Amino acid sequence: MENRPALTLTQPSDPATQARAAELRAGINRANVMYYAHDEPELSDAAYDALMQELRLLEEQHPDLVTEDSPTQRVGTEMITEFASSRHRVPMLSLDNAFGEQDLRDWEDRNRRTLGAGEDLAFEYLCELKIDGSAVSLTYENGRFVSGGTRGNGEVGEDITHNLRTIAALPKQLQSGEISRELPSLIEVRGEVFLSHKEFARINGEAEEKGGRIFANCRNAAAGSLRQKDPTETASRRLDIFLYAVGACEGYAFESQEDLLKTYRAWGLRTNPNIRLCAGIEEVIAYCNEWGVKKGDLPYDTDGVVVKVNSYSLQRELGAVSRSPRWAIAFKYPAMQVRTKVENIGVNVGRTGAITPVAFLTPVAVAGVIVSKATLHNETEVKRKDVRIGDTVVVQRAGEVIPEVVEVVLSERTGNEIEFVMPTHCPSCNTEIVRTEGEAIVRCPNFDCPRKVQTRLEHFVSRGAMDIEGLGEKQIASLIEAGLVKDAADLYSLFPEQLLPLERMGEKLAAKILANIDKSKTRPLPNFLFALGMRHVGDGSSEVLASHFGSLEAIRQASVEELAGVHEIGKITAIGIAEFFADERNQSLVNRLLEKEVKPTEEDAAPRTDEFKGKTFVFTGTLVRMKREDAERTVKQRGGRASGSVSKQTSFVVAGENAGSKLTKAQELGVPVLTEDEFIEMV
Repeated sequence: MENRPALTLTQPSDPATQARAAELRAGINRANVMYYAHDEPELSDAAYDALMQELRLLEEQHPDLVTEDSPTQRVGTEMITEFASSRHRVPMLSLDNAFGEQDLRDWEDRNRRTLGAGEDLAFEYLCELKIDGSAVSLTYENGRFVSGGTRGNGEVGEDITHNLRTIAALPKQLQSGEISRELPSLIEVRGEVFLSHKEFARINGEAEEKGGRIFANCRNAAAGSLRQKDPTETASRRLDIFLYAVGACEGYAFESQEDLLKTYRAWGLRTNPNIRLCAGIEEVIAYCNEWGVKKGDLPYDTDGVVVKVNSYSLQRELGAVSRSPRWAIAFKYPAMQVRTKVENIGVNVGRTGAITPVAFLTPVAVAGVIVSKATLHNETEVKRKDVRIGDTVVVQRAGEVIPEVVEVVLSERTGNEIEFVMPTHCPSCNTEIVRTEGEAIVRCPNFDCPRKVQTRLEHFVSRGAMDIEGLGEKQIASLIEAGLVKDAADLYSLFPEQLLPLERMGEKLAAKILANIDKSKTRPLPNFLFALGMRHVGDGSSEVLASHFGSLEAIRQASVEELAGVHEIGKITAIGIAEFFADERNQSLVNRLLEKEVKPTEEDAAPRTDEFKGKTFVFTGTLVRMKREDAERTVKQRGGRASGSVSKQTSFVVAGENAGSKLTKAQELGVPVLTEDEFIEMV
């Protein structure tokens, strides 16, 4: 047999191989454009995979063929230690909101007045679904993707180029030629990165099994995925993107929003297909109402409609006010409501022993999340709404987070429905339940009730409390079952050898959990107080207590009268706090936590000035220049109060992006409303 030299896998490429690699890259890029941008796939999945496999093999054999914009190079291997800043050449503005039809008409009237025009001026609008994701800005130079960043404060964001490259729908090279138009020398393309409902469910399902972070909604999951330091982790989450706006642009001029979207599609950029050009505001309202019904059928979250004056010349005339353009507005939908069946009604035992009725439902999608159970609050509420097993009910996610039963569809009753009867004994420990006079809630009084122990620990490790990532419901249950923990203090005595035998526990996860437990030892005092799970003490009350008393020891020693004298605490809460610290078991728990070097930080607890004394601030929407908790802390450090609800006693409402019902209530009550910029100027 003829002796032949072995094939060298790193041999330089010849012209024919170079041409084939270029042909493969062009074919794959075109297939991506047709699939993502035009929704007209030209290749079957098998044919597409075959092209990718051939290109990968060629690049492995001939490394000189590998180009930065090759479709095989979507996922980099370099870890990011910290995010660099990314300055936008043109600021990314936020949008004002409309919550009803009249708001849209008022917006059009304001624009007419701004232009000095009468009723004869006919506006043409471009309506687009408002995608509930994470806003990004992408920079292309001569058609090549070079960098991308988050919105940040509108002027400076974080450089997340390495993660944006992993998004399959985002082209690294814009298309030109037969199906396209000329390319600008530089352009900032703006859009929204999002997750589909299916992918969101998959990510959370896997995280729950591994004891990882569970995302509250698709928006949070998309934002968190973009900030991964390992691009391979981002790639595994299958992010998607729609592009819809432009920042800086050199070498190309758009005539309208419609022209922009058509051009983007021609360049291979993915745009949302559900757009409509509307002649006048009444057509806009019809579009908003239509999608208010249809949005539940979408595979991703949308919380409204963005309405833009189509003409770019009119947009330039209208300009912007503060950080919002006059020529665009976001129409926001109310919380989604759907119908489903009550298959059963059971009860849940909370950390304070509260026995809460829960409706088990035929699974249904509500605002992008599959809901299979909903709270019924208490026995009185069940009777008031007359919810029965077998009923058809209307369900919504309160605040688009917590599922609740809104009402019963009485017209659907058959007569076979079964009334709910509250149990007389705790379903977890069989202790007779009790009702405190004046309360609607009944409780299990057994301190050692297994379910109370479990839920107390779940609360202690939660994000708003000690924020111990990796300890979910299943992990805590395993720790209790193994006899490793009976209360929160036991968490700080764990070591790796104890964790490794637990189900689905490896060395890496065990080390991560123990590191997070250790990290929690220096959580701020308000978070520590909240973690203790005192009755009637939420995160807001914890902030108030920490701000007023300044230290844990001062709170422990305070009398009922001293506690009740703190504004926003009240007599009932004061009694609950005093009883908590008077209980020997709770005293022992706190002392053991302190002995294990759990030392809540207290330096920011006491007010530093009194310039906001007597003033109450409510923050709503998304702040972009500072975190909400930092804004609230700023108010408290100046002697003011940060509240979660709007009333006539509210001094100011600070409205960030996507402000909702709190802004509406403030406007109804005549409460002064500040933008985030105005608040920052104030402080």
